[in-house]
Amino acid sequence: MINYNNKIIIYKKKIKIIDKKKLKNYILIIKDFLIFPGIILPINIYDNEIKKIFLNIYKKNKFISVFIKKNNKNKLYKLGILCKIIKIYKINNNLTILLQGLSKSILLNKKRNKVYKNLLFISYIYTFKDYKIDNKKIKILSYIKILKDKSIQYLTNNNDSAHLINNINQINDFRTLIYYLLINIVNIVNYKFIIYKEINIKRQFRILLKYLLFELEKKKIYSEIINNINIRIKKQQIEYYLIQQIKALKEKIGYKDNNDIEILLNKSLKVKLSKECREIFNNEILKLKDLNTNVQEYYIIKNYLNLLLKLPWGKYTKDNIDINNAIKILNNNHYGIKDVKNRILEFLSILKLNNKIISPIICLIGPPGVGKTSLSKSIAKVLNRKFIRISLGGLHDESELRGNRKTYVGAMPGRIIKSIINVGTSNPVILLDEIDKIGGVGYNSDPSSALLEILDSETNYEFYDNYLEVGYDLSKILFITTANNINNINYILLDRMEIININGYTIEEKINISINFIIPKLIIKNGLSEYNIKINKKNLEFIIINYTNESGVRTLIKVIEKLLRYIARILVKENKIINYINKRLIMKILGSFYINKYEIINKPGISIGLAWTGYGGDIIYIESILLNNGQGRISITGNIGKVMKESIIIANKYIQANYKLLNIRKKFFTNYDLHVHIPEGAIPKDGPSAGIAIYSSLLSSYLLKPIKNYLAMTGEITLRGSILEVGGIKEKILAAKRLSIKNIILPYKNKYNIKNINKKYLRGIKFYYINSIEEIRNIIF
Repeated sequence: MINYNNKIIIYKKKIKIIDKKKLKNYILIIKDFLIFPGIILPINIYDNEIKKIFLNIYKKNKFISVFIKKNNKNKLYKLGILCKIIKIYKINNNLTILLQGLSKSILLNKKRNKVYKNLLFISYIYTFKDYKIDNKKIKILSYIKILKDKSIQYLTNNNDSAHLINNINQINDFRTLIYYLLINIVNIVNYKFIIYKEINIKRQFRILLKYLLFELEKKKIYSEIINNINIRIKKQQIEYYLIQQIKALKEKIGYKDNNDIEILLNKSLKVKLSKECREIFNNEILKLKDLNTNVQEYYIIKNYLNLLLKLPWGKYTKDNIDINNAIKILNNNHYGIKDVKNRILEFLSILKLNNKIISPIICLIGPPGVGKTSLSKSIAKVLNRKFIRISLGGLHDESELRGNRKTYVGAMPGRIIKSIINVGTSNPVILLDEIDKIGGVGYNSDPSSALLEILDSETNYEFYDNYLEVGYDLSKILFITTANNINNINYILLDRMEIININGYTIEEKINISINFIIPKLIIKNGLSEYNIKINKKNLEFIIINYTNESGVRTLIKVIEKLLRYIARILVKENKIINYINKRLIMKILGSFYINKYEIINKPGISIGLAWTGYGGDIIYIESILLNNGQGRISITGNIGKVMKESIIIANKYIQANYKLLNIRKKFFTNYDLHVHIPEGAIPKDGPSAGIAIYSSLLSSYLLKPIKNYLAMTGEITLRGSILEVGGIKEKILAAKRLSIKNIILPYKNKYNIKNINKKYLRGIKFYYINSIEEIRNIIF
């Protein structure tokens, strides 16, 4: 036997020591005994760093030791296997390593690699071989025969075991047979180790035989249990058959014990069904009476009638529109956005005067985290109506809105009808969230077409759901839609909606939102309402500038909640309360800052454009470079769309047409190639508003002059040199301000957008308004 100790290892004389010195080797850890001396095992490697180590080992000595984890993840079995890397295959950027087990190895100590922890580390090992066995001896032959018989008996009648039985019959070496059975039959890791570490052949045989006999007995008991269960099932089937015969006899003599119809009729008396609906109900009841309760159609009709009666026919919550109360609710729940609040108040006022919804559907458009959903909830609260949110993101099947025909297997009503049933009223506020993310036309269905009927007040008074098969009045429902990007909304749908833009928040607005709304709510949520926890405006500004880079406040909420969770943990663990959140504590909890996307690059050909995305404003770099020994070709990279590529061509053609006025050498267009790149190639980019930035980048490359620092621009260009107005001005300015950009070039026609923005948000920014391309040169250089 082997005596394991941290310092001393004693071997029997029969064990042959391969290397009496300590062998320094890489150790691979796996979860199960899958490889033994003489066994070849393929292992797939996916981690790039571990790939490098294996390739390095293969080039040098080709040896590695494999050790197995115990149930306790922090401990290993000290007896492992020294392996040789036979071959390495590269398949789809992954490595497949062929390992051949050589001999047993013992783990002395370990020097963990900080990068890989439990995956791979360096250690010192001893290696040794078991003494040789004469497989021709009668005793060994009998061991082999008994193990073969019992293992084949165990595998008989098992699925996919033919190849295992065939392999076992072909093995005539005792240890090879032992190891093969350990891999393919023994499924307890600890049991495998006990057999593997045993040196005495007789004891190895007895332990494995004991395991096989135990498994055979267990299999026998399991088989008996299954047989008993089958007998019981057959008995139940006979009983079921007799019961069905009794029911059939009862029906023949006119005896019925079904009370489903009576229950449905009693329910229908309490529901105000329309004339058309009442007629359909009565017809379906007559069908139900003629059907046997065991046929599938019976339950289809029964479920349909139950759903018909669950709908809140004629049930409405009474509107309680008080404009002063509405102002109070909106101000208490939302900071700033005065224009949005005023539009909502106008909508509510008209609703109160007309007592019905006749204005277009409200569509709240803005980046994530600006409060579109919470605004919808506030409107429902003002009206005293139930609120339903239906997410349309990824919707591609019309049946999700209209439902399936009830004859289909698993048929159900659409999401509109199901939501109305859940709230129990026919005039809720329904928020159709992310209407710009509808998945498109599915197989023989178009969800946008279904939405047209749902949202159009001229047609939705008799909305037809495929499952319901009767018109349902949706005209009393207040529908509100939300979107991030107006360009992704179906233009026919857009015609039925009134757009209300909710722009991103400035730093000052975020500070006020944090103090008045976010922090008080999060303090209560995290169980800290009894403690006077404070964070001043200066530290909030530090968090917003350095740890969030967004138009809304969603990330800001997460960051503040992380700070409060830390305070809660310290309070529970150390019974110590942190009342004041200072800059030092913020840096300790949140770690390093966000890297500012804007960086100063004093090289020709680099300009900064202001972009509008569905997530708010952002900046993009435009890079261009002239390549010598060319032929006037243009290369474009950076995952950009068709419109942006056209802007590059227009800018280049304009420069070529006016090269004399711009003092550009003509040889640049014939003897050089132009390469234009938009960084962050993984992100799709498109739109006309990068035209000015593209022109500036090309002009900078041709003139070999770098553009001024802290200067960004937006605007569309034409082939004749005109500058056209663009959208998303406020979001773009907020993005520039977040990144400390001080100078912005805008189309002259966008000047009115600046007048509508609060002046305090424009402090520190200088604007240049231009009408034509010729004016750019004097500004950028």
